[in-house]
Amino acid sequence: MERVKVALRIKGRVQGVFFRDSARREAVRLGLTGWVRNCPDGDVEAVAEGDSQAVRDFVSWCRKGPRYAHVEHVQVMESPATDEFCSFRVEF
Repeated sequence: MERVKVALRIKGRVQGVFFRDSARREAVRLGLTGWVRNCPDGDVEAVAEGDSQAVRDFVSWCRKGPRYAHVEHVQVMESPATDEFCSFRVEF
């Protein structure tokens, strides 16, 4: 299977709704590595790497987010996997 990496910028009501921890749990469930963090402007950023189908599933999840999130837009930049991460974590 092809491995890919995506950089995401998630816009909307995505802070204060457990988006980061929910994204981490989803990424771990899908077997992805990378990170997720809050941005000062209220967006959430994430980088995820792994099997191309699992990454697509993660991007789809990010378009909805957890229960109380209201995602307005997800910006996606895909690139080849770099295998630079060993786990998926929440950055602060």
